[in-house]
Amino acid sequence: MTRLPGLSVVLSVRNEAENVSALIARLDAMFAGAAVEYELLFVNDASTDDSLAILLREHDKNPRVKVLNLARRFGVAEGVLAGMAAARGDAVVYMDADLQDPPEIVPALLAKWRGGADVVHTVRTRRHGENQLKMWATRMAYRVIQSGSAIELPVDAGDFKLLSRAAVDHLLRLRESDPYLRGLVVWLGFNQAFVPYERDPRHAGRTHFPFFSKNPWKTFVLGVTSFSFLPLYACVVLAAAGALATVAAVVVALVLVANGSGAAGITAMVALLLFLWTTTIGAVSALGLYIVRIYKDVRGRPAYIVQSTVGISAQTARMQS
Repeated sequence: MTRLPGLSVVLSVRNEAENVSALIARLDAMFAGAAVEYELLFVNDASTDDSLAILLREHDKNPRVKVLNLARRFGVAEGVLAGMAAARGDAVVYMDADLQDPPEIVPALLAKWRGGADVVHTVRTRRHGENQLKMWATRMAYRVIQSGSAIELPVDAGDFKLLSRAAVDHLLRLRESDPYLRGLVVWLGFNQAFVPYERDPRHAGRTHFPFFSKNPWKTFVLGVTSFSFLPLYACVVLAAAGALATVAAVVVALVLVANGSGAAGITAMVALLLFLWTTTIGAVSALGLYIVRIYKDVRGRPAYIVQSTVGISAQTARMQS
């Protein structure tokens, strides 16, 4: 008898009590017509609502629903990596738990994988129910990250992807703190494919990534500093511009002094000093971003700690990564 391929769906969850039951129902309905064995790995990122209780009830009804409880709140990317480390499928899909990523797109990802792709990205052609300012800022942020990146990062591709077993295994060998998964899965290489889709509004509850919160800005900084030296190059350009401005300001100051206009000369020198101070602070700040990342990597702390599991056997010793 031919063995069906196995697919693991990894979902990092924090305070999604209003969404997980509907999400599981739609995933089960989708998989009913797919020729694949599957497991649903929910990584509970220290939820403070009823998410865990609901997941435990869902596991009692369906053993394919499995749960990893993290020891504290570690973050979405870290939760995804914890789920991948526990996944046993021939391929892994990771997606958000708020139903903005439609589960019905998964068969299209499977088709690309069966066609030979190791990494299948979803590309958002439309984003329903999103704040217009946030969408504009997100598009601009992706383009800034792409413009300075050393690799070709796809624009408008978020955290809804399929990875083959080979890609997952290589990804788990990376030991980066604050991992920028959207870039790392591209950096891996292999055969990469794309599936366009329209992103739905959030099913229920409020977004955990409002525009004026640290999460979107942290993601932007991680994207830039993970795959680009653009901030450092920008500081070099600012330094060069500062040197040219210094020469020009000195010339202007000499002319003004010769004409007896001391006030104009002082104004020019103050402006020059302010410009030089700004470029110096900018250079130090950009350098500091990279030093912080180096420090975090050198510390060697695990990206996450799994406190307990439900439906997952003890052989997953590598879960504390």
